[in-house]
Amino acid sequence: MIKLKFLRLLIFMFFSFSAYPVKGEVLLVDNNFDGKMDQWHHISDDKKIIKIEYDHNDDGIIDQIDIYEKNKSPIRAEVDRNYDGKMDQFQYYRIDGSLEKIEKDTLFSGKISQKEYFKRNGSIASIELDKNQDGKIDGWQTFNDQGKIFSSNYDTNYDEKKDRWEIFDANEIITEVKFDTNKDGTPDQFQKFYPSGKINIIKFDTNSNGQIDRWEYYNEDEKLNRVELDRNHDGKPDMIKKK
Repeated sequence: MIKLKFLRLLIFMFFSFSAYPVKGEVLLVDNNFDGKMDQWHHISDDKKIIKIEYDHNDDGIIDQIDIYEKNKSPIRAEVDRNYDGKMDQFQYYRIDGSLEKIEKDTLFSGKISQKEYFKRNGSIASIELDKNQDGKIDGWQTFNDQGKIFSSNYDTNYDEKKDRWEIFDANEIITEVKFDTNKDGTPDQFQKFYPSGKINIIKFDTNSNGQIDRWEYYNEDEKLNRVELDRNHDGKPDMIKKK
């Protein structure tokens, strides 16, 4: 009888401690039942989750960390997307659990090169890019309520000034691009496109006075068929060249 009671006590203690880890302990879990532990739940003194670590590809190396700090949902997550032992994606959550921002090392170079911002409904709001990885933003993309891109701006020569502006239609097809070719911060070349995405018209402000003085018109096969010039810069074409 004593042995039976003792055995029952051991069984009770085993399941109790498995379900409710004691303070400061880590709960190890084999989530896919392959005989290898692939989750580590770090529990606080008051039985709240501090963080959960994951090994998604069963190589014995942590490739994701969800940080709770005693909250009901994660406030931050770190992910190693290419399984090289280095975290390359960082996700930040609002107090209500909704995703707020993702920072990515898209080139796996150890530097953040893309930041994505999200609305509370989960749709993407905007993206910031650092293409040359110098720590300065050189690309900005903005999205509508449906999560589709409708404009983007770039600093293509990395002088901390925007020099390319793109506009998209409702189907995310680019309709117009503006360029600052003389680095004065103001667009001086304007390209418009057919619905097919091929170039339609290119407009130029050749003397940087804020007025168009050259127009190039293209067929849908992208062949130039007409050029109009405003030689005296009065805002009106005064010479037309047909191809």
